[in-house]
Amino acid sequence: MHMLYDSESFAVVHIQADALMDNDAAPAGPQLARHGFEIVDKRSGKEIYLDGSWAEMFQQRISAWQQNTPSQEEVEDTLEGYAVLAQMPVVMH
Repeated sequence: MHMLYDSESFAVVHIQADALMDNDAAPAGPQLARHGFEIVDKRSGKEIYLDGSWAEMFQQRISAWQQNTPSQEEVEDTLEGYAVLAQMPVVMH
């Protein structure tokens, strides 16, 4: 798990598939080698987890940001677009 972004309004964590597996215990069922991103909207207390094609699109956005460093406003505007989809209340962070 890697914290990618943390501001007063948002936090973004990259969760990698290998981090989800406990090497000491056998998986309970089939495991998919997928990664995802958790976006927490601190203002509303809700989160969204992006995986699959959503995670791939978000990864492309991050790669573009690495090429052309965005302003904090641009990052926050992008995260706001995802945050409107957030339905899960943050239980523990």
